[in-house]
Amino acid sequence: MKIDDITVSRAIAESFTKDFVDSMEVDVAIAGAGPSGMMAAYYLAKAGVKTAIFERQLRVGGGMPGGGMMFNRIVLQEEGKELLDEIGVQTKEYEKGYYIADSLETISTLCFRSIQAGAKIFNLISVEDVMIREHDRIVGLVLNWSAVSLANLHVDPLAVRSKTVIDATGHASEICHIVVKKLGGKLNTRTGGVVGEKSLWADVGERELVENTREVYPGLIVAGMAANAVYGSPRMGAIFGGMLLSGKKAAEIVLRDHADN
Repeated sequence: MKIDDITVSRAIAESFTKDFVDSMEVDVAIAGAGPSGMMAAYYLAKAGVKTAIFERQLRVGGGMPGGGMMFNRIVLQEEGKELLDEIGVQTKEYEKGYYIADSLETISTLCFRSIQAGAKIFNLISVEDVMIREHDRIVGLVLNWSAVSLANLHVDPLAVRSKTVIDATGHASEICHIVVKKLGGKLNTRTGGVVGEKSLWADVGERELVENTREVYPGLIVAGMAANAVYGSPRMGAIFGGMLLSGKKAAEIVLRDHADN
């Protein structure tokens, strides 16, 4: 078959634009395609919730692909292993209660499963602001190409509307910072702001990560490492069970709220 360059270009531009325009109104908009963001998207999409993730980097996965200090392995406890069993990631018991997984297999499988479930993932798109309406409720995200931000160009953004936003931006907890700095909003934390993460203590950090996954502001749920950064809990290093469990809990909060409404 003879390949026509314009047909190739048209196919890419038309199919992407169709998906992007369709995702300008979703049930859930997630900032960050790390493990917690994609796990949340997987469970939401599987339940029929219209979900889109916006990731500023070229690749998905957050810190997971790098494993621990560029050794592409991650550790999980029993509860995290069960989630990997569900999506089809291989694990190996290192010693009782500790399981090893390949970080690249894990994140690629999680990406595949979330997309196959129906979630849309848009990489190279940055979240630069939020949309608000009455009573300062967050009702969407304001987006721009990551290249625009990196080049410091003055280009106006576009917006997407959503019933719920999930901040899964990792250590930076970017959406929560926007709420505090631009809206003067009071988060559901002991200070009303982003408390900031503490130093490494995996045992406490893993446990508190799931506890900290909650609605932190009207219309905004915080998940993954962003949750510990916002609530002032320790970081965990290269153990990732809590990240996966946090994503699942974020999805459960959304599903419960949608059922109530």
